[in-house]
Amino acid sequence: MKFVTAIIKPFKLDEVREALSTIGVQGITVTEVKGFGRQKGHTELYRGAEYVVDFLPKVKLEIAVKDDMVDQVIEAIEKAANTGKIGDGKVFVFDLEHVIRIRTGETGADAL
Repeated sequence: MKFVTAIIKPFKLDEVREALSTIGVQGITVTEVKGFGRQKGHTELYRGAEYVVDFLPKVKLEIAVKDDMVDQVIEAIEKAANTGKIGDGKVFVFDLEHVIRIRTGETGADAL
């Protein structure tokens, strides 16, 4: 099993969710986060004062999948989240040792 974490632009969330649902992904955890990378933030004007916004709003997706679905999940995220501009995000893949569904006690791939 693998644990896929993706950091994407917030306005791409619905497109990515639909793409993942289309390939059969059932569970996604979404967190609103802020990040600093190559985008380097931007300046904004608020009540006449200019200030720098270093950390930009992003969305973090966490998805637990079976090994045979990892490539499909990555491809779906890449296609749906791509704008071709800096700050599109990243996808991280981790090994997932153990999963337990609390309600039923199922373990491993059955718990996904």
